[in-house]
Amino acid sequence: MDNSDGLAEKKREWAKRRKVDSLPASRTDWGTPVDVVYTSADIGDNGYMEALGLPGEYPYTRGIYPGMYRANPWQIRMYTGLGSAEDTNRRCRYLVAQGNMGVHLAFDLPTQVGFDSDSPQAKGEVGQVGVAVDTLKEFEIIFKGLPLDKIASTLNANGMGPVMLAMYVALAEKQGVPVSQLRGVVVNDVLSEYVGRGTWIFPPKPTLRLAGDAIEYCIKYMPSFNPITVRGAPLRESGADSAQELGYAFANAFAYMQNVMDRGIDVDKVAPMINFFFAPSIQFFEEAARFRAARRLWARTMKEKYGARDPASMLFRFSGGVDGVFYRTQEPKNNLIRGAYGLLGMILGGVQGAIHPAFDEPFSTPTKESALLALRTQQILAYETGVMKTVDPLGGSYYIEALTNRMEQDILRILKEVEAIGGIVPAIERGYIQKMCAQNAFRISQEEASGERIVVGVNRFQGKPQRRRFRIHRLNPKSVERQLARLKKTRAERDGAAVNKALEQLREVANSNENVIPALVQAVKAYATVGEIASTLRKVYGEFRQPSDTF
Repeated sequence: MDNSDGLAEKKREWAKRRKVDSLPASRTDWGTPVDVVYTSADIGDNGYMEALGLPGEYPYTRGIYPGMYRANPWQIRMYTGLGSAEDTNRRCRYLVAQGNMGVHLAFDLPTQVGFDSDSPQAKGEVGQVGVAVDTLKEFEIIFKGLPLDKIASTLNANGMGPVMLAMYVALAEKQGVPVSQLRGVVVNDVLSEYVGRGTWIFPPKPTLRLAGDAIEYCIKYMPSFNPITVRGAPLRESGADSAQELGYAFANAFAYMQNVMDRGIDVDKVAPMINFFFAPSIQFFEEAARFRAARRLWARTMKEKYGARDPASMLFRFSGGVDGVFYRTQEPKNNLIRGAYGLLGMILGGVQGAIHPAFDEPFSTPTKESALLALRTQQILAYETGVMKTVDPLGGSYYIEALTNRMEQDILRILKEVEAIGGIVPAIERGYIQKMCAQNAFRISQEEASGERIVVGVNRFQGKPQRRRFRIHRLNPKSVERQLARLKKTRAERDGAAVNKALEQLREVANSNENVIPALVQAVKAYATVGEIASTLRKVYGEFRQPSDTF
């Protein structure tokens, strides 16, 4: 923008005259200094169309679609999975009836790391943080009354992502739905798990291969299904700041893309299959700015570095949910307010889909009532606040544009740091990413302990401790008993020879360069268990061990 009137100098003179430097310093959540006021001189003169463009036009800073929410809101969803398949089916059908757009499945930890419900390693964890899935039987129950040709599903499986994709394919065949008609997403980004939650199974290189197999399979047979969601959320949960979350997630995405492109598949076939999931904070100006920066950077990278020609390759598609690390157990109803502000930041940033955590998630699986309230929070924001009336309503704000520019620069800096190490896989294998996130997590905890970072009801404005007066979800012990009984019954009734043959075929394919997804489909159709499949792959790929000097 034009700075010929000496605006920058006038701002400096004003700051000195009004003693602005004596005001308390302020920084963004990722550590960048925040000025007291912003003007056109803080934005730079990159040209409107080059830096911003119009919605639905390169470089997509202002949104990937021309009208964004003018006709329809973002995809409004609740993240669901509890106890047994029967419990989850009831909750999913209830939420769909209340306006939830599709099924967003959470799996319990044994399922995510490849252990059957009756495994010693699974004791005490079956159905605790998601639904237990041992065989295709559970998928048949979970999706009863939820026809796959009518809904979109998100399968949050991570290390077992390719297996859950295979189950979804097998279920579609049983329902008579062509796989080409399936819509949804499988969360299949394990690179983030090495840094975050820790639900990895195999080392990074075979993990990349499995993710690449899922992408290749969907390109060929399931064009409306996204085979990978690259997740910043586990990175944020492990301590990454907002710039690191984006930078490391981009590095993960580039690794997955390159793996598939090395198979001879064109970038314009691969890039449109990738979407992202992030964990926004409640700093809603900063969140809006960083997603605008991410859109522009993704578009430019796809076009200039990877040579993409199809506009679909340049569209940065993302969903998100206010991260649980920003919710607190103290005065838990405050989480209602935190969640609503964080959700607003996502919408102002142009999100394509959002899940919204219930206020009681820091200490419980959401109850039916708290889940409904979280869903209603999204619906009120969509239909009662006016946020859908215009596209990119913060665009043109000197503050937002300056933050957008700075965020883009910081993401590029982080990507260069990862490239200098040799890429994201060596960076993970050496523990570099884990260390950077841990250091930032320590910084945040120190700021909270000192009171520098204010958390209402936690380190400032604390009320007297009160006894909770609301109901929390409690897992029905009979759900676990039912799960174990069904697993025992399935093993007794299935064709053991067919299972052994399918697992042997899976082992052979895993040892070859063939795509493993068809073999996984055959294994789950034979009712091989999650544990048997994971054990077969462990024997081929081994297991990952966290570097001892990471922290």
